[in-house]
Amino acid sequence: AKNIHSVLQWAIQQRIYELMKQQKRRDGYCPNGSVQTADNVKVADVAWISEERFQQVRHEIAYSLAPEICIEVMSDSNTQREMKKKTGLYLKAGAKEVWICDENGKMRFYNQSGKLKQSVLIPKFPAKIEI
Repeated sequence: AKNIHSVLQWAIQQRIYELMKQQKRRDGYCPNGSVQTADNVKVADVAWISEERFQQVRHEIAYSLAPEICIEVMSDSNTQREMKKKTGLYLKAGAKEVWICDENGKMRFYNQSGKLKQSVLIPKFPAKIEI
């Protein structure tokens, strides 16, 4: 992956942390998350998991219940089809939202109902990450 990939991951983590702090949420972690899906283990580039959910899976190697938010940062090798499949897998594994960030920092948000205009869990998260 290009350098921009890890910089975008970092920027997303930082923004989530800032916005959750504004929402007075003191819980939650932003790791990259290994999620047990219907198609083996998938690793989200960034994830947000609440304290409550973390306590349920803290001793597992891969989350049997996905973090509330699973985020993928796309790289050259990723296809839209692959991202759509991963989105479905994360949602089936229990994620409440899946976010996809392209290489330009443009965000797309999804939940069980489909594409969202913005995140429901973190409504102030920007539509684009500026680097």
